[in-house]
Amino acid sequence: MASYLTSPGIKNTGLIILRLITFSLICGLIIGWLAYPSYLQGPLLGYGFITLALFLTMFFRRRWRAPLLLQLLMALHFVSEISCEAGIVYTTGNFYSPFAALFLLTIVSAALIYRLVGTLLVATVVSIAYAGVVWINYGLFASGPAVAFGKGALFTGDDTLFYSTFLHILIYYLVAFIAGYLAQKLQTRDRQLNSASVELYRARLATGDILRHLNSGLLTMTGQGEIVFFNHAAESILDLKGAEVSGRDCRNVFAGRLEPLAEGLLFALASGQQTSRQEFEISDAQGRVLPIGISTSVLFNQDGTARGLIAIFQDLTQAKIMEERMRHADRMAAVGELAASMAHEIRNPLAAISGSVEVLKNDLTVSGDDEKLLSLIITESGRLNKMLSDFLMYARVGRTQFQKIEVQRIISDTIDIVRRHPSFSAAMTIEVEPANGLTYISGDADQLKQLLLNLAVNACEVLGEKGGVIQFGATAFTDPDGEHMVAVTVRDTGPGIPAEILDKIFLPFFSTKKKGTGLGLAIVSRLIEAHNGRIEVSSILGHGTEFRVYFQGLADDGLTRHPDTAESLSTLH
Repeated sequence: MASYLTSPGIKNTGLIILRLITFSLICGLIIGWLAYPSYLQGPLLGYGFITLALFLTMFFRRRWRAPLLLQLLMALHFVSEISCEAGIVYTTGNFYSPFAALFLLTIVSAALIYRLVGTLLVATVVSIAYAGVVWINYGLFASGPAVAFGKGALFTGDDTLFYSTFLHILIYYLVAFIAGYLAQKLQTRDRQLNSASVELYRARLATGDILRHLNSGLLTMTGQGEIVFFNHAAESILDLKGAEVSGRDCRNVFAGRLEPLAEGLLFALASGQQTSRQEFEISDAQGRVLPIGISTSVLFNQDGTARGLIAIFQDLTQAKIMEERMRHADRMAAVGELAASMAHEIRNPLAAISGSVEVLKNDLTVSGDDEKLLSLIITESGRLNKMLSDFLMYARVGRTQFQKIEVQRIISDTIDIVRRHPSFSAAMTIEVEPANGLTYISGDADQLKQLLLNLAVNACEVLGEKGGVIQFGATAFTDPDGEHMVAVTVRDTGPGIPAEILDKIFLPFFSTKKKGTGLGLAIVSRLIEAHNGRIEVSSILGHGTEFRVYFQGLADDGLTRHPDTAESLSTLH
């Protein structure tokens, strides 16, 4: 009962209306028809007070949340109502009273609340009340018939009295059984309907959520080309709002920059053929070309005519980029194999030429132009050998052997190598940013040294004879996604890089130096890619350039620190 009374819906509304009708009938009979007899004043006032309290509790049940009070008031409500009805029956003719039917309204009302068992209990109380009225009215406690106390004591036959009372009680129980049984069946069916409705709602909700939140764009349209469904991914890819396109013809919606999409959809609808994969290009809101891959399925009526179309499509921009990277990787693998096969064929003759020229220069007495030519051959042979070595390194970056690396140690070792490099001069100063502690990354120590060495040598070549400052640094931080990262920086105070060539400096064989191979920074890019890192470059003309390389950081797990790391870093200024 508590769950019923506290559940909102039409049933509570119907119950309240039925109770109001019963209350109005009883009050109208007592006050208007019976002229408000004194012995019914108390029951009627109590009945009215309890009815008012019950209705207030039902209206405010969600705020008060008092199910026990509601049950108690409902029970008192039925008891007071039966008492008033018994008084009306007693006053209007006892078992001959036409108002004995009021008990039936009470029983039917009880069926809406207490179901079968509770209704039979209410019928029992009604039967006791009715029999009690007859008993009192005809003095059945006495040895013989007594003078009737009610105004309607019109017949005093004992058999008639018994059978009439028994018939009323039988009717009460029969109505109670039928009403309670039907109410219980109705409740069962109602629960099944509610359960089915909930499951249907969940299924529709789940299906709708799945379709709306697919990573691929999804749209459906009728056989006439009218768009029916447009999910979030479709909105994002095509830069359109679902509310703007729903119910509109695709020819009008996709006119202009999206016209290839409309043509593809209408062709699939007209041909009735399923396309598993089709690619075409559209334009985004900024006018940039956007590659689209689409698959379509046509829905048919029983007569074979097309009644709709389902289209799933994706933005292929990233896929195209990955495809290009794969092709680039394949090309580089082919170049690596070619370079490996040609290395000995080129280096051996080159070494022989260089060695022979050095022998001739030492054994022969040459001067003037001949001496310059021999020196030129030796110099250019060395430069060609270096270019070949750089090219081999770029084309065949070795497999990265990942291990825990102390970044400060790598910086210290790199600085020692830079100080001995031919491009380093006394006019240059190397500095190291102070760090709060040691930072660790996962990587290949030799490759990381090569990476930093290329950046440092590039800075030395940029500074040239004027000199300047080269600064190293390593900073650990946490990115917005909660990942532990390490940023390694190499700065110089050189002339800077013009903005128009800033995006070309990592391309192979691109160089602004007279004797540069254009492979130094290209090798840096390959090594960073091998470590799953990324690099950022910022440069201001006349003030210098900063290379910032980001790696996945590792927590310090207590590994033994190199004892000379801090000392070596502190003496580099």
